[in-house]
Amino acid sequence: MATVNGKDILRSDLEKKYTSYKASLGDSPQEPSTEQADIVRLAILKQMIDDEILQQRAAKFNLTASDEDVNAKLTEMKAPYTQDEFDRQLKQNNQTLDDFKRELRQKLTQSKLINKEIESKINITDAEITSYYNSHKADFNFIEPRYNIARIVVTATPSPQTTNLQNNKASGDADAKKKIQALHAKLENGEDFSAVAMNYSEDKDTQSNGGDMGFVPESQLHGDQEAYNAISKLKPGQFTDVLPIVDASHRTIGYAIYKLIAREPAGQRELSDPRVQQTIHQLLHEGHAQLIKNAYYEMLHDDAKIHNYLADQILRDGAR
Repeated sequence: MATVNGKDILRSDLEKKYTSYKASLGDSPQEPSTEQADIVRLAILKQMIDDEILQQRAAKFNLTASDEDVNAKLTEMKAPYTQDEFDRQLKQNNQTLDDFKRELRQKLTQSKLINKEIESKINITDAEITSYYNSHKADFNFIEPRYNIARIVVTATPSPQTTNLQNNKASGDADAKKKIQALHAKLENGEDFSAVAMNYSEDKDTQSNGGDMGFVPESQLHGDQEAYNAISKLKPGQFTDVLPIVDASHRTIGYAIYKLIAREPAGQRELSDPRVQQTIHQLLHEGHAQLIKNAYYEMLHDDAKIHNYLADQILRDGAR
């Protein structure tokens, strides 16, 4: 389907990723059209080309993840599951263990490369943090209390875009109730809230972040009075019972469990506050990293010899 500096990307590998993508959407009402399928294939192939460029760059610097790296990470990722649960997850994603380990090696290798080529070039100084604070001081003056909360969400009709590490979705209200109650039992048995959210939550906006919603103003929480009443009674580290999620017509569309991470009173936060410094450091770091990463990827593309045969085929067929 493509070559990157002479290295082939095979149709069989592209189709395997395309099949995994379709499986992640759950039960679809209809098959995509030929044009829609090819649009997705082109996007997947572009990502495969980018990944291959990074893998080749990493190999040049002897940064390819070792078998020991892969096996250690695999052991860590399997720890929360039984062998049957882990095997079922692989099957749902249309993967073999070798496929999973190959993707894991790619991710670990890419992380090593990014740390060397990008992260090592970022240095946030105290002067930058001070300058940012002085320019954005009003952003740290909170007119009302704020709650840093996380949540686990289960919906009766999950979005096709919703994914979690277990690729686990409820189907219907009864199944949603059963699932959220099982997740609440996991929390009561001491399982980590963030891990449960990443594995099972159906909130596409927070699932990958362990359910963390960040700091939410008190007035915004009042939009769901039942949730506010429950959250306001919590101490940091505690979580609520199962609560319904309702739409504008007061119809229950799902269920949630909320955890209070921290509560902050209203008022001005000074630069001396470690949380302020940490927030600014993270914002500056993310901005610097994104800029350098964009430039770095462009440089790698400029240096690579790439041929996309799938694009050739689509253009040729489309011209007929």
